[in-house]
Amino acid sequence: MPEPPGTCKTPAMYTTLVDVATLQSHLHDPRWVCVDCRFELQNPKAGRLAYLQAHIPAARYADLDTDLASAPTATSGRHPLPDPRSLADKLGQWGIDRHTQVIVYDAGNSAIAARLWWLLRWLGHASVAVLDGGWHAWQGAGGSIEHTLPVQTPRYFIPQVQADMATDVTVLQRGLATAALYLLDARSPARYAGETEPLDAVAGHVPGAINYPFEANLNAQGRFLPVEQLRARFMPLASTPEQVVHMCGSGVSACQNLLAMAIAGLHGSRLYPGSWSEWIRDPTRNVKKGYEP
Repeated sequence: MPEPPGTCKTPAMYTTLVDVATLQSHLHDPRWVCVDCRFELQNPKAGRLAYLQAHIPAARYADLDTDLASAPTATSGRHPLPDPRSLADKLGQWGIDRHTQVIVYDAGNSAIAARLWWLLRWLGHASVAVLDGGWHAWQGAGGSIEHTLPVQTPRYFIPQVQADMATDVTVLQRGLATAALYLLDARSPARYAGETEPLDAVAGHVPGAINYPFEANLNAQGRFLPVEQLRARFMPLASTPEQVVHMCGSGVSACQNLLAMAIAGLHGSRLYPGSWSEWIRDPTRNVKKGYEP
């Protein structure tokens, strides 16, 4: 039986995607931990409430605002990266250490799940994968659910921050000025063009950024496109992954583009965590509208 796309040859080592059947076969494996990342930006309490009503058995819950980000400041974006030590402590409380296979899921488009996928890799933990299709795929396959909170056995998670996975605004500006990097904006075309802006105070995009909406990576069922299709879509923009930086509104949905590139075998691109909501904090930074970079 061939391994699903995006997995390693190492036993129990999934690094990009895992399907429902594989997760079902490991539900009672103590080396596997599942994390529910459901969240709604415009209704922050909805994800936790949905988790309390029903979740994959033994899944822990990760809140985007309080677990997967630190508090925003006057100069940051809406979802700054969490403090590595604080996040490591939470991972340990959830029963995750360096030997754990982590599976993350959300309500379908994998944007929030991909944020935790990226954060774990940022802390040096490679064995993390997103459940392809998320909660809806699990339900559609008749997967079992629980309503009770899981029993968690704390472990010790040692963070090993991979600083080169992120790019700050200074490096970004220098790279754009010298054409040393390509900036992919994961937001919708309408937000990129500045025609609408439901979350941030200023509409538009970073001059030079190329629009690549993250939802283009998924099929109608919310599952990722085949490897060949993802690779064909990204290659014209990201043939040299090390030169690619990803952004979105606050550094969350951009992680889904990072995941899609990893599925396609295009490794080495980076995240601009502050993204649009940080960029516009400084009025001296230029803003562009329309559909051209």
